[in-house]
Amino acid sequence: MAQLQTSTTKLIPRNVLFGNPSKASPQLSPDGKRIAYLAPYNNILNVWLGDFGSEQYTVVSQDKERGIRNFFWAYTNEHILYMQDSQGDEDWHLYVVDLDTLKTRDLTPFDKIQAQIISRNKQRPEELLVAINKDDPRLHDVYHLDIVTGELKLIEKNPGNVAGWLADRQLKVKCAMAATDDGGMDLLLRLKEDSEWTSFLHWTSEDALNSHPLGYSAKGDILYLVDSRNENAGQLMALNVKEKTFSKIIGDEEYDVSGVMVHPDSYELQAVAFVKARNEWVVLDNSIAEDFKQLSVIHSGDFVVSSRNQDDSIWLVSYTCDNGPVHYYMYNRKSKKETRLFVNRPELLNYDLAEMEPIEFQSRDGLTIRGYLTCPLGVERKDLPLVLNVHGGPNVRDVWGYDPEAQWLANRGYACLQINYRGSTGYGKQFVNAGDREWGGKMHDDLIDAVNWAVHQGLADKKRICIYGGSYGGYAALVGATFTPDVFCCAVDVVGPSNLITMIKSIPAYWSTYLAIEYKRVGHPEKDDAFLKSRSPLFKVDRIKAPILIAHGKNDPRVKLSESEQIIEAMKSKNIPYEFLLFEDEGHGFAKPENRMKFYAAAEQFLAKHLGGQFEEIGT
Repeated sequence: MAQLQTSTTKLIPRNVLFGNPSKASPQLSPDGKRIAYLAPYNNILNVWLGDFGSEQYTVVSQDKERGIRNFFWAYTNEHILYMQDSQGDEDWHLYVVDLDTLKTRDLTPFDKIQAQIISRNKQRPEELLVAINKDDPRLHDVYHLDIVTGELKLIEKNPGNVAGWLADRQLKVKCAMAATDDGGMDLLLRLKEDSEWTSFLHWTSEDALNSHPLGYSAKGDILYLVDSRNENAGQLMALNVKEKTFSKIIGDEEYDVSGVMVHPDSYELQAVAFVKARNEWVVLDNSIAEDFKQLSVIHSGDFVVSSRNQDDSIWLVSYTCDNGPVHYYMYNRKSKKETRLFVNRPELLNYDLAEMEPIEFQSRDGLTIRGYLTCPLGVERKDLPLVLNVHGGPNVRDVWGYDPEAQWLANRGYACLQINYRGSTGYGKQFVNAGDREWGGKMHDDLIDAVNWAVHQGLADKKRICIYGGSYGGYAALVGATFTPDVFCCAVDVVGPSNLITMIKSIPAYWSTYLAIEYKRVGHPEKDDAFLKSRSPLFKVDRIKAPILIAHGKNDPRVKLSESEQIIEAMKSKNIPYEFLLFEDEGHGFAKPENRMKFYAAAEQFLAKHLGGQFEEIGT
């Protein structure tokens, strides 16, 4: 093994990178009088609350297991709601904390269900619409929920094909997304809550990943949506539901609309985002143009307005950067002045972090492939050990910003290469559809082309390259070890499928409406049996040459534990060495900090053994 270049960069402890944030996700109460945020309590993330402008905050939630990761204020100003599952099973329940009594109630107290928030309205502060698969695990019906009394009332039964619901601003369910047998989606609409559903338009599988409804205008006469029909990328459109006419608001030829900012009272669109190399905002509402101009100079990171008070005079703004923690500010729209609140991981400020650099290259068949490179500090960018860190999904994408794994790898002495291979979203439908039926095929070719690009640049040592990832990225790691065994010197697979046939057959019941899409994107387990076997690492185990580290959560509902167990058994039968970490209280990823510490401790020792980098001793 080549000698690793010595870096003078201080080793960043694992707990600084992968432990809980000290504070995160601040949110203003609707009346602007209080702020809530997430912070550890007995090393478990919970919600803390204090008066606006005060330094006195008190923990108000009582989660004792996995920690709260997402919460929101009820418009009552007296309740905080959050979602939680059990040991990673993704049976999400909706909980409410009464801020007067500090009592927590499960608002969806049913066994083996998954709740989804559909809609809420500040004019009806005690009410929510929530979808629950209580009567049939495959289908989510819509319920009206009173968060004070806990009363649930069924208002919309799923006919069997609805994959998603949308209500207007008066909490009337008037829009639905219905899966179709061709792997596409029908947009179902109705003018009144008691009228019949009409299939207004059909998105074929070609457009389904780039098109979706966003929300209604205040009067309910306009439905905003992202639509890629007759275009390559998803465009921001306005549909007049009565006149059945479309008008284009804005779009890009190559990049899909990634998000919008909506006024909390008028529901008018104020800004639209496109994630290119970085996030880019386009202002649609001139009343916020000066505010966005000011926000762009407060900090160099990419910003999001995460919370607004009742009269819209105070915004909470978060800034994400690639080489430091998330910064949170309070911004006064009247004075155009900002007040720094806190950063989510202040200990990171004590260390030098690497920059995440956008890169691009041409694939062997002529596609432009984009991604990000994070290199170790203080060493020459030449013949470095490289970790190809493959994102999951696969129909998502890596983005610019603080990535704890990228910083961890760079700090340990490795170049970290993150590639948005074909099938990744955000780059228009031609690019995402180029991934159809290409699991282990051209999607993997893109990853190999990325490795070759890095070697050709002189950046990477071709004898010291690891493939690493979770979910689809874990599958890609297994593909790397079996399909291209001479490219990688080691592989790390986290919750990755090993057999595409058993993966598809064991997906959660509530994904049943997406089965036709899965068949179109990946393959059909009966009709395409031979094809799916040819793309499954399990059946090429005898080609493995590189050592493999495998990690899995016992309760994973998406990629069952059996996906790791069966390839381990196959390796055992052929006396192929492996390392395996089983987490009894986790699912599709590792939520508990103690489990993250265990995994990353093992992973960095594994990488150090095979790539030669630094590692933090276990227990220090």
